[in-house]
Amino acid sequence: MTLSQTYRTAFIAIAGFFLTAEFHAGALAQSNSPQGVRNIVLVHGAFADGSSWSKVIPLLQAKGLHVVAAQNPLTSFADDVAATKRAVALQDGPVLLVGHSYGGVVITEAGNDPKVAGLVYVAAVAPSDGESLASVSKTFPPAPLGSELRPDAEGFLTVTQKGIAEDFAQDLPDKEKQILTATQGPTAASLFGATITTAAWTKPSWSVIAGNDRAVPPELEKTEAAAMKATSITLPSSHLVMLSHPKEVAELIEQAAKKAATPVPQDR
Repeated sequence: MTLSQTYRTAFIAIAGFFLTAEFHAGALAQSNSPQGVRNIVLVHGAFADGSSWSKVIPLLQAKGLHVVAAQNPLTSFADDVAATKRAVALQDGPVLLVGHSYGGVVITEAGNDPKVAGLVYVAAVAPSDGESLASVSKTFPPAPLGSELRPDAEGFLTVTQKGIAEDFAQDLPDKEKQILTATQGPTAASLFGATITTAAWTKPSWSVIAGNDRAVPPELEKTEAAAMKATSITLPSSHLVMLSHPKEVAELIEQAAKKAATPVPQDR
C-alpha cells in the first residue's frame, strides 16, 4: 500500500468514526429531548422590531428551545405576513407562533401554515375571519395611545415620546422608554384596516392579557381570549408585557410549546 493510499484509508476511517459518533449523539439528544414544539417564532407588533423580545429570548433558549424573532417591515400587512411565513419556513419541524400587539393579527393569518402547531397572543389582537384590528376595536373605548400617533406624508405613523412614556411602556424604566422612542419602527397606517382571510386560532392558542394596557384595551384582549378558548393569564402590565414581565411571558410560551404538539379536537 502506498503512502497516499494509507492516508486515504485513514481519512475514510476517521470520517466514518465521526459520522457514526454524530449519528449516535443526535439519536441520544433526540431521545432525551422533551416532547412538544421546539421552534419558537416571535412576531413583534407595530412601532417595534424583533428586539422587543430581547428579555424573553434568553429565557426560552435556556430551556433548550430554538428561538427566532421575525423582522417584519411594517410596510403592509401582506409584507408582514410574508416575512413571518419565511421565518416559519426556515424552521426544522413544527413551530409555535407568538405575536405581540398587531403581531397577533399577523400570526392569525400566517398561522394557517401547516407547520404551525399553536399560537400565543401577547397583549395582542386576534381578529376573526374578515375582521381587522380597527374593526374589532370599534366596540371598545378608544385606547389612550391612539391620540399620540402622528402621521407623515407617506402614510406611516409614529408614537410621540409622551405616548411611549405614558401609554406604551409606562411601567418600564426611563432609559428603556428612551430606547423604545429612538428605535421605534414607523408603521403603515394601512395595517390597522387589513382583514383576516381565515383565522388560524382554531389551532391550540394561548393568551397573555396585559391588565394595564393603554394601547390595546384589556377588555378586548379578554374577549378575544374567551372567543379563542385560549389558555390565558393576566398580568398587571403595560402594553409591553414581554419587557416588564419577561419571566411570566416566557413561562407561558414554554408551557404552550410543550402542549402545542398534542392533538386537540378540531370543533373548537
